Amino acid sequence: MTKEQIFELVKNSIREMVPEINTDNVRIEQSLRDLGVNSIDRMDIVIKCMEDLNLKIPLVEFGKVKNIAGIVELLYEKSTQ
Repeated sequence: MTKEQIFELVKNSIREMVPEINTDNVRIEQSLRDLGVNSIDRMDIVIKCMEDLNLKIPLVEFGKVKNIAGIVELLYEKSTQ
């Protein structure tokens, strides 16, 4: 799966978990916090992405990422190992 496909997967998860956010305007350099996503929904979005990719990544690793690009990069790295 490419980084672009993973970004689309993240946007789909955002759309599902927080339907009031218009994901058409979501940019990869934004953070979920900037979009107004609370901490519980952020965790749910990350978990859904991992489930969709059949990955198991300790959630603490996502604490280091600053934006959606970081989430995409971490998911991509783990999916190609």
